[in-house]
Amino acid sequence: MRYFLFVIYIFIIPFTGNSQVLDEIIAKVDNQIVLKSELEIAYIQIISTGQQVDKCNVLETLIINKLLLAKAEIDSVTVDKETVNEQLDRRMAYFIQQAGGDASQLEAHFNKSLDDLKSDLRKSVKEQMITQKMQESITGKVKVNPSEVKKFFNGIPSDSLPLITTEVEVAQIVKIPQVGKNQKAIARAKLEDIKKRILKGENFCKLAQLYSEDPGSAKNCGELGWFKRGELVPPFEAAAMKLKPGEYSDIVESDFGFHFIQLIERRANEYNSRHILVKPNSSTRDVGEAEHFLDSIRLLIMKDSMSFEKAANSFSGDRETKTNGGFFLDPETGSTRIPFGKLGDLYGVLFFIVDTMQTGHVSVPQPFRLADETEAVRIIYLKSRIPPHTLNLKDDYQKIYKAALSEKKDKALNEWFDKTKSEVFIDIDNDYKNCDILKTQ
Repeated sequence: MRYFLFVIYIFIIPFTGNSQVLDEIIAKVDNQIVLKSELEIAYIQIISTGQQVDKCNVLETLIINKLLLAKAEIDSVTVDKETVNEQLDRRMAYFIQQAGGDASQLEAHFNKSLDDLKSDLRKSVKEQMITQKMQESITGKVKVNPSEVKKFFNGIPSDSLPLITTEVEVAQIVKIPQVGKNQKAIARAKLEDIKKRILKGENFCKLAQLYSEDPGSAKNCGELGWFKRGELVPPFEAAAMKLKPGEYSDIVESDFGFHFIQLIERRANEYNSRHILVKPNSSTRDVGEAEHFLDSIRLLIMKDSMSFEKAANSFSGDRETKTNGGFFLDPETGSTRIPFGKLGDLYGVLFFIVDTMQTGHVSVPQPFRLADETEAVRIIYLKSRIPPHTLNLKDDYQKIYKAALSEKKDKALNEWFDKTKSEVFIDIDNDYKNCDILKTQ
């Protein structure tokens, strides 16, 4: 249970940290602290999923988390900035997807811009990655063999075996159309016109709100907030860092489109800027070329000249799925098998596409939009459709394997905690002394 709660804590706390809970420190682990708000939020979130858990178990999980951080600091365990930024982008993309692919809904829910949300989340993501790295050093070599998996399954009472609903394994290969010169010229010309209007005295803020295609910053007059060197795309950063406060850039092209930039303020290696972004649209010809490309890949797959997984790894333009052989993953379990009813919540229109497909079928190329509204084309592969059934070793070995492995890792983590807790300063508020968290196992 500790291990499960630890994973839940990692993914929930950062986005619920704005709840209105009267704060007080309830535990200290060296320089790390556990707030009452953290405990209340984690507890509420867990019981809302139907889990029956004691607050003492939740507090113990939080303390283990803080101990991992404290030991990481002692052992100089770190994660590099680029990895943090990549994970942060993935986390934001997932939450935008959960908000129906509409970033403005996410902003409205938290009453913050995407940039502010990313800024708030950055420290939490970094700490989570460090604790994961520490946890991996403790449990990374833990394995379970088939006999242990069978023993674990046989230990579950037969009347407690869960019913597994219909599950599907779905993959995609994505091609982002190569935007032609004409479309780029149209976008650049539009931004050049906006630039001229600003230089003649029109209000940057108003024009950013009207025309910028960066939804995260457009509402804030184009302002991006403070960033350090290396955190924004190189062409943007190079142009911004050449400016003095108040100065404007020339039109700058990046992978996102065309930018017109104004530097607001700079201090050492940090800078605050605002921009107006105009994205070139793909022409019918551009989209047609992408469809033709995917059609040729589909033909190779259907002739068994190439597996879908290999084709996805080689050709897909979607970094989230290509490393998984094109397969969508259940973010809660990391499995390629996704409950069919959950597919719509996770991936929107994909539910309706898969609903009409036969197992083993690869769809014809279909235009769609990525989370950032970029035009793209994809082919969909339905590898399997597993009908409802009671949990069993034949159909659900991977699920049972992961549960058995989690239990064994949980035991290893408990043993590490009992061994390590004497090496650091841990103090728990008197209100929670009855939890006996520091009691020797």
